[in-house]
Amino acid sequence: QVLQPELALQRVSQAWDSDIVRQLTDYIAIPAKSPTFAADWAQQGLLDTVVRNAAAWVEAQQLAGLTVEVVRLPGRTPVLFFEIAATQSASRQTVLCGHLDKQPEFAGWRSDLGPWTPQLEDGKLYGRGGADDGYAVYASIAAVQELQRQGVPHPRIVGLIATSEES
Repeated sequence: QVLQPELALQRVSQAWDSDIVRQLTDYIAIPAKSPTFAADWAQQGLLDTVVRNAAAWVEAQQLAGLTVEVVRLPGRTPVLFFEIAATQSASRQTVLCGHLDKQPEFAGWRSDLGPWTPQLEDGKLYGRGGADDGYAVYASIAAVQELQRQGVPHPRIVGLIATSEES
């Protein structure tokens, strides 16, 4: 089966508009900074919240061959791990995806914008983390979802979504 790009664009765009932008809006509103910028990250629990939210969303997509796990090691930030089995058993390829955390807010925001106050303006979502790979888990899953909907074979896909900047 060959991907129908126009159909894929239509369906994935619809998924973004109807669900993913809301997920990213919720993500932006959580000031979940990397340990380098929030030494008390474990006590805050914000990185746990964003990884839990992302994991719940991934699981809700019910992709064929999907397994999801939040990995927690002592003293380390949580990692969202997901794997989607290849649709062709002979495939030896693997695709790897993303991270899910934020740099500090810094200065320079317009007076009507803030880092933790998501705002949709002219089709663009403003807020800290939404464009810094915070979208990777959602984009990856939406793409695979469309491949499966169209019956297009895909390799094994692994998401290792870290919550510690540049880890």
